[in-house]
Amino acid sequence: MTAPDREQILEALKAVRHPTKGGDLVGLGMVSGVVVKGGNVGFALEVDPAEAKALEPLRQAAEAAVKRLPGVLSVAVVLTAERAPGGRMPSGQAAPPPEIGARAPQKPLVPGIDAIVAVGSGKGGVGKSTTAINLAMGLAALGVRTGLLDADIYGPSLPRMSGLSGRPTTVDGKRLRPMEAFGVKLMSMGFLVEEDTAMIWRGPMVQSALRQMLADVDWGRLDVLVVDLPPGTGDAQLTMAQHVPLAGAVIVSTPQDIALLDAKKAINMFRRVDVPVLGIVENMSYYRCPNCGHRADIFAHGGARETAARFGVDFLAEIPLAIEIRETSDAGRPIVVSAPDHPQAKAYLDLARTVRDKLSPEAQSRRAFPGIVYE
Repeated sequence: MTAPDREQILEALKAVRHPTKGGDLVGLGMVSGVVVKGGNVGFALEVDPAEAKALEPLRQAAEAAVKRLPGVLSVAVVLTAERAPGGRMPSGQAAPPPEIGARAPQKPLVPGIDAIVAVGSGKGGVGKSTTAINLAMGLAALGVRTGLLDADIYGPSLPRMSGLSGRPTTVDGKRLRPMEAFGVKLMSMGFLVEEDTAMIWRGPMVQSALRQMLADVDWGRLDVLVVDLPPGTGDAQLTMAQHVPLAGAVIVSTPQDIALLDAKKAINMFRRVDVPVLGIVENMSYYRCPNCGHRADIFAHGGARETAARFGVDFLAEIPLAIEIRETSDAGRPIVVSAPDHPQAKAYLDLARTVRDKLSPEAQSRRAFPGIVYE
């Protein structure tokens, strides 16, 4: 059966009326970000932040209206609460400045997950996603029940790197069942849209999508959920840092000075929102020629270790620049699972072991007392 197109979806949404404004969703200009992948449909409803909680029934009505269309397999709808232009609250009062130095009340957004670890970087192109997926696969290889969330809405890479395609199934018509590869549960916007689809979404839409990929996914019981953050220190990072009970953050950087400048910003961001920085990984640390054995420090060497010492955080690992890592990632079989005895795989496994140990109850209780000098 042929899936509906964008115009058919909008026509269906014209039948859904706002409970207080009287108009339909399309006529009121509330519908945005419509994406269709086969029979899987996703879109956002832009609402007044003061009405966001009360309009959950409206979101459900919009979802039901589209789900009734022939050819629709599933529907994902997010509410995006945006402030009025100029940074004003809808009431006309000035919006209060964000309290960057304090985290929002930490509710168990994802029950059943013991620890959530963010993998971040100040800039793109440093191998953060490669590190995140090999860290997750490494944790699973150590017997840790692990999940991996690809939080990069604009540039999701998890489907390609995990070798998975297709759409997550729904558990009860409301929650999605995550995909799974090599014993790790996976969720990514890349599973919900076509690979070459441009996600032209504003910040509030990204925040809502992230919260739904956490709260509306049936993760089950996990010891650790690894979150692959997008590069930078923007909306997605602050959403995760301020609204999710993060156990810690792993910062990925190359040894290059320009990359380390942005890595320092990432460290400072997590510290300002009171998220423990577990340490720094130096990726593309060096290159060793497979033919002659000559070592070349293409992006310099040791900068991440020096930065870790300067900021008083642990240096977690140095991962070399190796063609095997690139090849296995592109092939959808990360090196940790495709060649576990390879020296580069062992480097990732050592990283996973270190992160696992840092998340132990004993390690976390020691971090609660900042006056103690840790080993």
